[in-house]
This record gives sequence, C-alpha cells and structure tokens, in this order.
Amino acid sequence: MTDRLYDHLLVGASLATLDGDDYGAIRDGAIAWRDGVIAYVGPRSGLPGDPASIAHAVEDVEGWITPGLVDCHTHAVFAGDRAVEFEMRLQGATYGEIARAGGGILSTVRAVRDASEDALYAQSKPRIDALRADGVTTLEIKSGYGLDFENERKMLRIARRFGEGTLTVRTTYLAAHALPPEYAGRADDYIEAAIDWLPRLHDEGLVDAVDAFCESIGFSPSQTRRLFERARSLGLPVKLHADQLSDLGGAAIAAEFGGLSADHVEHTNEDAVRAMAAAGTVAVLLPGAFHVLRETKWPPLDAFRAHGVPMAVATDCNPGTSPLLSLRQAMQLACTHFRLTPEDALRGATTHAARALGLADRGMLRVGLRADVALWRVNHPAELCYWLGGDLLQARWVAGRRT
Repeated sequence: MTDRLYDHLLVGASLATLDGDDYGAIRDGAIAWRDGVIAYVGPRSGLPGDPASIAHAVEDVEGWITPGLVDCHTHAVFAGDRAVEFEMRLQGATYGEIARAGGGILSTVRAVRDASEDALYAQSKPRIDALRADGVTTLEIKSGYGLDFENERKMLRIARRFGEGTLTVRTTYLAAHALPPEYAGRADDYIEAAIDWLPRLHDEGLVDAVDAFCESIGFSPSQTRRLFERARSLGLPVKLHADQLSDLGGAAIAAEFGGLSADHVEHTNEDAVRAMAAAGTVAVLLPGAFHVLRETKWPPLDAFRAHGVPMAVATDCNPGTSPLLSLRQAMQLACTHFRLTPEDALRGATTHAARALGLADRGMLRVGLRADVALWRVNHPAELCYWLGGDLLQARWVAGRRT
C-alpha cells in the first residue's frame, strides 16, 4: 500500500528528543519515519489519525527513545592487545616511558602490519559489534596503526567494510599518529610521506577527515600544519588529538583550520577555547583515556561552557589507553570524572558528537533528520549514565531499518 503517511511508527514510550531543554522530553510519545527520515515526533495524542491507518508498521513500546548514539572518536580497528602495558602503568610506568621503550602505539603497529586484511577485520569485528549492541548507530574509525601506505590503506578499507551494513562509519586518516621505526629520527621525512599518501587514499574514497597526534611524543605544531594544509587543499576536514599531555597549542591549530573537533584537550588554554568557539570546533572529551591513565588534569570545562563550545563524548576505543567497548560507559565516566550531567553526556554522545563528525542530519529526534533511533529499557534517560554496564538497549534503527 502507498496511502499511509509513515513506513514505521513507534508509540507509547517517552521521547528524549534533545530538541529543547530537559532532554526535550515528551511523555507518552510517538515517532514515525518514512524513507528513513523522521516524519513525526510528538505526543501520541497529536498523531494525525489512528496509528493503524497512518503507518504500514506500528509498534507499541515502553521505555525511552533517544537518538542513536554517535561515537565520534575511536581507534577500533587494530590487532592484538596491550594488556601488559596496563600492568606496567599500574607499576608506575608513564605513557611516555612506555612509548619511548618501543611499546605503546608501535607495538600495535607491528601487530597490524603482520595481520592480513581479513584477519584484521575479524579481530576488530567484536569491538564494532559491542559498540553497536550498546546503542551506537554512527561510528568514527581512525587509521594510524599502519604507518605506511599499504597498511594505512588496509585499515581504512576495513573501516569502510564496517560501514557497508546497518552502521554509518566515518573514516579518519591518522598516519600522523606515531613515528614508525623505519623513519626513526626523520619525523619531517615521515610527514612528507604521509602527506604524499593522503591524496592517493582520498582518490580511492577512503578518507572522510584527517587527524594528527600533536604532542611531544607525537608530531610538532609545524608538522601538523603541513599535513592540515594538504588536507585543506583536498577539501578534507580536519580534527586533532590536541593538548592531551601538554599545551602545544593543538586546539588552537584545529580552530585555525576550521577543524571539526579538538580531542582530549586536557591542557587546552582559554585563548584556544575562544578560538574554538569562533571556529565552531567541538571539544571531544575522552574520559576513558583519562580514567585508564589515571589523569588528574581536567579539560577546561568551565571555559568551554562560558564560550559556548559544544562538548562531545566518545570512547576513544583503542588497545593502549582506552580499551572501552561501551559509549554508555564513556558517558558515565564523563559524569563521574568531569561532572557532566547525564543530559550533558547524552547530548555529547548524540547531538554534539554528530557535529564533531560534520553530520547535520542526525543527533536529535526532529522531523527531517535521519531515523537513527535507540529504544532503551529505562524509566528515565539519566539511567543511561547511572548504570555501570548492563543490557539496556531494546532495539535500534539506522535510517529507519531495524538492526
């Protein structure tokens, strides 16, 4: 039949639309979509007719409905693990000491280079599945553990494969993650190589954005700028691992290039916050790494609020510093460590996270946006940050398709 207003209609649950204050909450709500796009959001009493007469499929549900979660910063494609480093840190070794001893990122690089594309896909799939099962409908995946052309390409190809089903995947080129051993002492030469690989990978349709690790154990501000200039010439947006361990002005560099986001940002200064606000750059909080590394330096949360910088929340899922497989857990950690409210954290993992990926078509429940929807077995949306673990997700739809 073609005379129905909607393809699918959910009635009965409460809605956390995030389109307004107090979660944009609507009790005894209804949400409907057609062709994968939201066509009605509001109270059940406001529907333009009997549900069975206006929708091809109707479900009477309980709980709360939110936008699908958006994990805007992950390194979820990798091989092996670094559990031994977790023990080392507990015995007093620092992030920098582990990296300088040949561990850290480079140990994962060796594992990724040794893995075939199919093996790397198979090792990464359980992590992707875990994130999906906890409500994620849009996921960012970075390269950065290949550090040569073929292996960076391999990682990006795998990320694209994960986006072929009922999950949106945005790929980020992060060759400027660490200095590979074959370029020891030649960081400038390596950056030139990474710059040379970028247009080739972009031409293959593998790159949605460009990132770098701007840090004393990563790459310098000048090297980061060179890479970002090339990205800009290709029309690619940038984001940056900024000011995690020290203030090298990374967040200001991200803003200088109109960056989508500056991520970590524990040591970002207020001048850089002002620049982010002016550029529309999102601050991505990564409380998983803050927690695992037992950091004590908070991001400048008050400054972000004062200057109107949106704060996203992401897992930073990676093998070394944030082996975190739940965006809900990241939201809980953001509340516990950074004193975000549960509503702040939910907006951070939906509305603001979508913005951090340059996606304006999702992150709220609003007519005209994609029908990326999550249904939760909770009595209040604050429970999404309250419970430590647990199976709270009842169902998820991606562009109106149940998965």
